[in-house]
Amino acid sequence: MGIWAMVAIAAAGFAAGAVNTVVGSGSLITYPTMVMLGIPPVAANIANTVGLVPGSVAGAWGYRSELPAIDHKRLGWLGSASAIGAVIGAFLLTRLPAASFKIVVPFLILLAALLVAFQPRIAKRTGAAAGTRWQPLLITVAAAGIYGGYFSAAQGVILLGLLGLFMAAGIQQHNAIKNILQAIVNVVAALFFVATGHVTWLPAGLVAVGSIAGALTGAWIGKRIPARGLRIFVVIFGFAMAALMAWQALRR
Repeated sequence: MGIWAMVAIAAAGFAAGAVNTVVGSGSLITYPTMVMLGIPPVAANIANTVGLVPGSVAGAWGYRSELPAIDHKRLGWLGSASAIGAVIGAFLLTRLPAASFKIVVPFLILLAALLVAFQPRIAKRTGAAAGTRWQPLLITVAAAGIYGGYFSAAQGVILLGLLGLFMAAGIQQHNAIKNILQAIVNVVAALFFVATGHVTWLPAGLVAVGSIAGALTGAWIGKRIPARGLRIFVVIFGFAMAALMAWQALRR
């Protein structure tokens, strides 16, 4: 791998770390970059997940001041649901062909963006704003963990949509919890890939270096965006990523 390819992957890691902390979907920067530079798709996906671990942990730490006052036991249940889902998703990635899942990905991202867009109205109609609905939240967080373990792109958008629908808190608080759950999924999936020997270490290391600086930058920016502005950004970004993934799926 040449020096400019290494610089490009590290720069993509920086951008992905920042985007993941603010909203999610940073993998749609690093993953295509690695594929365009000649890394096989599944190897790029795994290197991306492993490389974004330091950035996702740094992003969760950088957003810690926005965590809502919820019981640690319940936060632990959400983390456990994410971890179980991540193991299932990582196992599926190493066992099943990616082609069929790529067809579904654009629809999942679009659904997540719509959830964020209409979350205030949905919450008002369902009564979610009056209190957190823990049972459906746990089930859907586990499902998001499966998605994240298999193909991590846009899991942050999906988690923001789910938290907005089922948890009584503001979008900045949802973002703080999203960063924790996203970090858990990335760490657990990465450990699975390391244990099974599927990691291409050079691109993973380059993404890791860039993502740490990007995540801390993203946390600083994200906490200064007004709730309405952050919601609009999430929705526009989600629609754009759904269109990009649909276009990529149709090309293959």
